[in-house]
Amino acid sequence: MLEKFISQANKSLLGRLLAENFKKQAPWYGIAISSMLIVAAMTSASAWIIRDIVNETVVSRDLHKILMVAGIVAGIFAIKGIASYVQDVFLNKAGNNIIARTQRRIYGHVLRQDVAFYSRYPSSELLMRLTTNAQAARSVIDLIVTSFVRDLFSLLGLVAVMVVQQPILSLASLVIGPGAIIGVRKLTKKVRKIMEAELASIGKIIENVQETATGIRVIKAFGLEDYMNARMERHVTEVETRSNSIARLEAASSPIMETLSGFAIAIVVALNGLWVVEGGQTPGELVSFIAALLLAYEPAKRLARMRVSLESGMIGVRMMYELLDAPINLNEKPDAIALPEGRGEVKFNGVSFAYVAGQPIFDGLDLTFPAGKTTALVGPSGGGKSSIINLIMRLYDPVKGSVTVDGHDLRDITFQSLRERMAYVGQDTFLFAGTIRHNIALGREGASDEEIIEAAKAANAHDFIMRLPKGYDTDVGENGGNLSGGQKQRLTIARAMLRNAEILILDEATSALDSESEAQIREALARLATGRTTIMIAHRLSTITRADHIVVMEAGQIAEQGPQKELLSREGPYRRLYELQLLPGAVIEEA
Repeated sequence: MLEKFISQANKSLLGRLLAENFKKQAPWYGIAISSMLIVAAMTSASAWIIRDIVNETVVSRDLHKILMVAGIVAGIFAIKGIASYVQDVFLNKAGNNIIARTQRRIYGHVLRQDVAFYSRYPSSELLMRLTTNAQAARSVIDLIVTSFVRDLFSLLGLVAVMVVQQPILSLASLVIGPGAIIGVRKLTKKVRKIMEAELASIGKIIENVQETATGIRVIKAFGLEDYMNARMERHVTEVETRSNSIARLEAASSPIMETLSGFAIAIVVALNGLWVVEGGQTPGELVSFIAALLLAYEPAKRLARMRVSLESGMIGVRMMYELLDAPINLNEKPDAIALPEGRGEVKFNGVSFAYVAGQPIFDGLDLTFPAGKTTALVGPSGGGKSSIINLIMRLYDPVKGSVTVDGHDLRDITFQSLRERMAYVGQDTFLFAGTIRHNIALGREGASDEEIIEAAKAANAHDFIMRLPKGYDTDVGENGGNLSGGQKQRLTIARAMLRNAEILILDEATSALDSESEAQIREALARLATGRTTIMIAHRLSTITRADHIVVMEAGQIAEQGPQKELLSREGPYRRLYELQLLPGAVIEEA
C-alpha cells in the first residue's frame, strides 16, 4: 500500500531508512503503535456511542440507560486521552533517538573523511545536512507511523461505523476518495522541485552567517555591511518565497477535500433526513452516521496530504544518504599495527603524489628527515612543502612509493599510534571552545594540572595566562577571539609541548607575529624541538638558522639540500632566497 504514496525513485531509499532505524526503535514504536490503535478504536467508539446518546436521551428517555451511556462516554474519552499521552511520549522518544543516532552517524562519517572531502563540502552545507537531514529522517518515519496506523485505522474504524449504520449512504459518501487522490498527485511533483531549491538556499543562509562571524574584521574594514545585508536578504527572500510556495501546495489539498467532503456530506444529510422523516429510522442512526463521517474527514485529509509531505521529507533523506554514502578514501587497514617505539626517522621512498589526477605534485621523491634533527623546508609557494607535511601526517596517501616512520609504511600502522607520535603547530592557530586549561589539555589525554602548567611555562605562556582575570580558567572565545595572535600561538605550542611526541611538525608557526612575539615563540619552539625529529616549513629564513638540515623545494623537486652554512657557500636557490630576505652583512647564526 505504501507504494501508492511515494514515487518509484524514493521507494528503495525509504526502505533503507526504515530498515536502518525502525528495528532499533521497535520497543518504543511498538508501544506507540499499540496506543495509536487504541486511539483509533476509541475514535470509532465515540462515533458509535452517539447513536445511543441520541436515542436514549431523545427517544426512550430512560434515566438508567442515559447514566450508563454517560459512563461509557467518560470511559471512552479517558482511555483515548491516556493512549494519546503514551503515543506522544514514546513516538517522541523514538524520534529523538533517531535524530541523535543519525547526527552521530553523519558526524562520525564526516570525521573519518580525508582533508579533500572538506573542500567539496563547505562547512555551511555540512551543518545544514547534520541538522535538517537528521530531522527529515525522523519526520518521514513519524509520518509513516502516524498515517498508516493512527490515521488509517481511525478512518477504517469510522467507515465501519458508517457502513453498519447506513451501508447505502456510506457508498455515496466515499466519492471524495478518487477526486482527492487525483488532485493531490498533481501537487507532489511541484513540491519536490521547490523543496530541493529551498534546502540549497538554507545552506546559503548558514554560509552567510558563518562568513560574517569569521570575517567580521574584513567586513568592517572594507565597509561590506550593505553587501552582506543584501546577500542575506536575497537568500532569506528565496527561502521565504519557496516556503510560501510549498505551503500553498500542501494547503491545496484542503480545498479539494473540503469541497468534495461538503458535497458528500450535504447529499448524505439530505438523503438520511428524508429517510428519517419518511422511513421511520431513528435520529440516533442519522447523528451517529454523520458524526462518523465528520470524524473521518481529518484522518482522510491527512492521508490525502501524506504523499506531498512524504515527498518533501524524502529530499532531506536523500541528501543525508548522499553524505553517508560518500566513500572514505583514507582507510586504516584491518590488520594495521601500532607503530613500534623508535627514534622517529621519516623517509619518502620514491613518492609520487597528486591532488588531481594528471597534475602531479611529486614524481619519485626521495627524502629523509633524520631522527632527532631539525629539517627545514623552504622554497617558493607551490613547491610541495605543505604536501610533504600532509603526507607525513597521513592526511593523504601517496599515489606511488611510501612514506615511512622508522621503516614502517604509514599505510600499515594505525591512525592513533601515528598521531600519538606526532605534535603539530601551524600558522592557523586553531583553538577549541572552552578554557585555556582545556585547550592545552587536549594535547594529551589525562594530563594533570601540574603537567599543563609546566607545558605552558615551556611555551612562554604561563606569565600572560596568570595575568588574565581567571588564569587558566579564562575562556578563549570563539577560535581564541579573546586572545592576541601571539598568545594563541603560545597556547598551541603548549599543547604540542604537553603531547611530548617524538616527531614535531611546524608549519609557518611564526609567520603572522610581531617581532617581540616571534622572539618569545622562537625560543619556545627551540625548546620544544630539542631532541625531536622536527620538520618545519618556513618562508622567513630568519626562523630556520638553527636547523640541522635545509631542503629547498621547487616545483615538487628538491632543488638542493644541506646545512645552511654549506648552502650559503655556493651559488644556488637557497643563497638567492637568503640574499633577497636578509640585509647585506647579516651574520649567519650557527647551531
